[in-house]
Amino acid sequence: MVLFPGSNCEHDVIESVSLLGGQADVVWHGDTDLSAYDAVVVPGGFAHGDYLRPGAIARFSPVMSAVAAFAAGGGPVVGICNGFQVLTEAGLLPGALQKNAGLKFLCTTVECEVVSTRSVLTAGASVGQVLRLPINHFEGNFTCSPSTLAELEAEERVVLRYRDNPNGSTASIAGVCSAAGNVVGLMPHPERACNALLGSADGQVLLRSVLSAARTPRVPA
Repeated sequence: MVLFPGSNCEHDVIESVSLLGGQADVVWHGDTDLSAYDAVVVPGGFAHGDYLRPGAIARFSPVMSAVAAFAAGGGPVVGICNGFQVLTEAGLLPGALQKNAGLKFLCTTVECEVVSTRSVLTAGASVGQVLRLPINHFEGNFTCSPSTLAELEAEERVVLRYRDNPNGSTASIAGVCSAAGNVVGLMPHPERACNALLGSADGQVLLRSVLSAARTPRVPA
């Protein structure tokens, strides 16, 4: 779990991972060694206060070189909300996240459809499966060029799509993955949907997929 100044969802992820039988540690953004870990999560929050652009400063943190190397070695990397923004700024995922359509902060639960299972986040789900997941963002409007969108669609790299687009994202995209499928970014928070008593347990299938990928021998990306 990579912690930047301003991250605020790391304990949510740790709690959910522990609930599902995994273990998680917090790695400070100044650290440069991820060799002890089987998966990396970049959690939500406001890394470095979201100055300039969300994730624009975090991408220069020492840990991001280690995250890039971890990803290149085939390690599972998941960026949630602000973490998704960090991964796009770092060039580990395509596209960018801009201000929501209507310029309003969104804090609600949305329905997302699983579009592809060729990622470490969705491998345990089913195409067409609908998940109820919370969102909590102001700059979650995914945008990319027409050529990039065509590439993402052709390579089945759009992993989640909003059923009712809340923020204006291109093609209603809620999450995408890298060409190898081991790096994934999504705006909804699966870690906040792991307990039915709190509204939804639909996030479990996504986090279980990541835990399963963490236990699988790596193939360099």
